[in-house]
Amino acid sequence: MNAPLQIGRYFLALPIIAFGIQYFLYGRFVGGLPPVPPWTPGGAIGAYLVGAFLVATGITITIDQKARWSALLPGSVFLLCVIAFHGPRMHAILVDGVARTRALEPLALTGAAFVLGGFLSDDRTISSSTPVSSAGITRWGHCRFALPMVIFGVQHFQYPQVIAGLIPSRIPGHLFWAYFTGIAFIAAAVSIIIRKPGRRGATLLGIMFLLWVVVLHAPRVLASPHNGDEWSSAFVALAMSGGAFIVAGTLPDRESAR
Repeated sequence: MNAPLQIGRYFLALPIIAFGIQYFLYGRFVGGLPPVPPWTPGGAIGAYLVGAFLVATGITITIDQKARWSALLPGSVFLLCVIAFHGPRMHAILVDGVARTRALEPLALTGAAFVLGGFLSDDRTISSSTPVSSAGITRWGHCRFALPMVIFGVQHFQYPQVIAGLIPSRIPGHLFWAYFTGIAFIAAAVSIIIRKPGRRGATLLGIMFLLWVVVLHAPRVLASPHNGDEWSSAFVALAMSGGAFIVAGTLPDRESAR
């Protein structure tokens, strides 16, 4: 397995396990914790079932058992949650940045999981001759991962002050970084969609998310270790980094594409 895909697999699996553990700790559905929004019925039993499912699938992705289905199953659940629970609240998604982000995050992770599942074969190896159906799943996943990145980039221009406020005070030029990362989101997404240079764009996107985990989220978690929202945000960023690396590992580089 190539290095970006291997790194991305672990970076995606660990947050999925962490999300599952959080569902056990909360015993309910809460905002900002993918993939199930807080208004979903089911109560504690539903939260425990989702938690058990996420932990189990995250572990199977980590140990590489039933590689394709261990990725496609959580991807399908994330997609179902977006359609069934976020979809009916389309008005809120259109007008509220928080609701929009909470709907698009699981959609992006859906794309990452489908890319991984579509590119792997059931014998736990990268398929040398991927079937058409698998190639279609992978390409579908590329687009589902990239499209939310475009919206995230646009939101950096819609809410620059909010984004700038998340940047630690020790880092100068808050507004510059807010706009810069917005451009980076859009540029990386476009490169993934048109596949030129998709591998490089996805890799840089994965590095950007990983830097956020280290520079932005880790200090906030350490400052408020009992704040579940900070843990969720950190693991979402790590999962996004993993998704970007997975996409990078399934796209041809410029030289091999010639």
